[in-house]
Amino acid sequence: MNFDFSDDQKALREQAARFLRDQCPPKAVRAILEGGDTYDRKLWKAVAEMGWMGTAIPEEFGGLGLGYLELCVIAEELGRVVAPIPFASSVYLATEALLVAGSAEQKQKYLPKLASGELIGTFASSEGPNAATPRSVKTTFRNGKLDGAKEPVADGSNADFAVVLAKTGDSGDRALSLVIVDLKAPGVSVEALRTFDPTRNQAKLSFAGAAAEALGAAGEGVALTRQILDRAAIMLAFEQVGGADSCLAMAKDYALNRYAFGRQIASYQAIKHKLADMYVNTELARSNAYYGAWALATGAAELPEAAAGARISATQAYDYASRENVQTHGGMGYTWELDCQLFYRRAKNDGLVLGPQRVWKEKLVSQLERKNAA
Repeated sequence: MNFDFSDDQKALREQAARFLRDQCPPKAVRAILEGGDTYDRKLWKAVAEMGWMGTAIPEEFGGLGLGYLELCVIAEELGRVVAPIPFASSVYLATEALLVAGSAEQKQKYLPKLASGELIGTFASSEGPNAATPRSVKTTFRNGKLDGAKEPVADGSNADFAVVLAKTGDSGDRALSLVIVDLKAPGVSVEALRTFDPTRNQAKLSFAGAAAEALGAAGEGVALTRQILDRAAIMLAFEQVGGADSCLAMAKDYALNRYAFGRQIASYQAIKHKLADMYVNTELARSNAYYGAWALATGAAELPEAAAGARISATQAYDYASRENVQTHGGMGYTWELDCQLFYRRAKNDGLVLGPQRVWKEKLVSQLERKNAA
């Protein structure tokens, strides 16, 4: 079985890398970090012109009609430059929610505008630090009206609409459903949250009788959310692998050019060990991400297991690489002047945006137990 990308997909990777090196240098990321805006609007427009938002959207809905492998290739390059745009929220989550659960009318209404970048979407399930469950979700959807609050919501201040997990029943998994709500409509308020990584905006969304429409069948919210998060986890894993790669490259370059006591610090065994461990962790994460990409592209039954594995290993690899990158740079690594912080901040954000590690580890264990029992 060949898990490598095709020549065309590798050419797409090279094109994306060249484009992002030109359009998204570190100073563009810093401009957002320093409070210029909630995302890089110029970059978002340029990415939209490239058609990347519509990579996996069928041509009949205004997309490129390529596939998930191509989207994973692009995701890795976006992660490599810590692109400060709402790509993950709009493409991996909101778009996937519509592809998975949307009616023909909803797809026709939203997907062309998502593909063109005219609309930005997001996904709102959390209501605090814990994972969303039928017991923890308090937001309700009754008679076409949405009430409650969601936080933190990735790119909540940037999005035009949100797919919201809300309570529509009394108890159990069947109590939750997905709904779509216009974030510019009456009854909706958006409060930006102060976070560790301002380049990936977070917000609190509050609803007071806001008009909303159902997405998917009533009572299917839990099952649909699992499908959406599995898909998003794999694509985000590629972003994390790209970020970890950049951390390794930064650390290696610094170690080769920094001298201490008359020697390159790269010649010291302690630094060699750091770089070797960063490489091993990143390659393990890449392997799991490739397996996830295969499962996603083929619709394999192993998708939930592959998604959990990719999510866990990519999160651990990026967290480790971002920390060791700072350590390799020594005291300078902690300063505002160096770019180590950009990756450290993003690594922490990406590690939480789809739910904590504990949830994904429990999911992986349950999947493996079920597989072994069968």
